[in-house]
Amino acid sequence: MPRVRRGFKARQRRNKVLKMAKGYVGGRRKLYRTAVDSVQRALVFAYRDRKVKKREFRKLWIVRINAAVREHGLSYSRFIDGLNKSKVALDRKVLSELAISDPAGFAKVVELAKQAA
Repeated sequence: MPRVRRGFKARQRRNKVLKMAKGYVGGRRKLYRTAVDSVQRALVFAYRDRKVKKREFRKLWIVRINAAVREHGLSYSRFIDGLNKSKVALDRKVLSELAISDPAGFAKVVELAKQAA
């Protein structure tokens, strides 16, 4: 069987990993084996945290909405229930932004929810 020299493709693969390891400290940046471990771990965290980010933002929006709704004498759950009953199709991100940037407009939405509940 002929000898296989893996020069180009192997170097390409190694350089790809080392490029991803830029900014790491010490051997994690320079040594291929440790760089592979570090990059692999970083990719796992990146994948996981893309999901976690969505969770965190939803929690933040809910906290903001709850704080704004309580000023109008309503709880978060009653507010969301009222919105669903009155067929208002605003998501939590928009409601949160509305509560911060336009309190008067948010008060109107709260009144709609109160009437339905």
